[in-house]
Amino acid sequence: MIKPADLPETLSVFPLPGALLLPRSRLPLQIFEPRYLQMVEDALKTRNRLIGVIQPDPSDPDALQQVGCAGRIVQFSESDDGRLMIVLAGILRFRIIDEKDGFCPYRRCNVGWSGFTRDMNKTPEKFEFDRAGFLDLLERYFSALQLSADMDTIKETENEMLVNSLSMLLEFRPEDKQALLEAPTLENRSKTLMTLIEFALRGGSDEETMQ
Repeated sequence: MIKPADLPETLSVFPLPGALLLPRSRLPLQIFEPRYLQMVEDALKTRNRLIGVIQPDPSDPDALQQVGCAGRIVQFSESDDGRLMIVLAGILRFRIIDEKDGFCPYRRCNVGWSGFTRDMNKTPEKFEFDRAGFLDLLERYFSALQLSADMDTIKETENEMLVNSLSMLLEFRPEDKQALLEAPTLENRSKTLMTLIEFALRGGSDEETMQ
């Protein structure tokens, strides 16, 4: 178990457009670029095996968003052609202070963890949630986009896992994914998620829902 005192001041970061890792959630990744293969190998040599997942800034492809999420490598395998398959378990969010210079092939940043330590709570966060209304909205969303989904399993999923998993899996714009990441509480994230689904059902317009 990682403790706040164990958190590093410098973190290797993996820029992934449109990808989202959230605390207490898991993200499978396939690594094949040499610089990121090196990053994973270096992370595996450290005690906590942490990598930061962060999105590029859409206004400047060379810049990074300010907030990302640190994940611990909890599964690791290698294919015959040298690719690495890893699973990151989201630990907590971080804020970039500045980017480190140097000869490292991948990007490393000085980061701050202040304001995000509640992400490390062991128990799921409780919050106000219109579950029945959300599930109805979700069924209409899947039907409108002609997506197959196991609604029986979804209906049995605990609230926090349901909101976080859908935030990570559903296809939203990178800036929308960032808004879901930066939501201060799970209740805020659930409301943002519902707004994004409703917006998608309106065909991406501000007109009344047509579904």
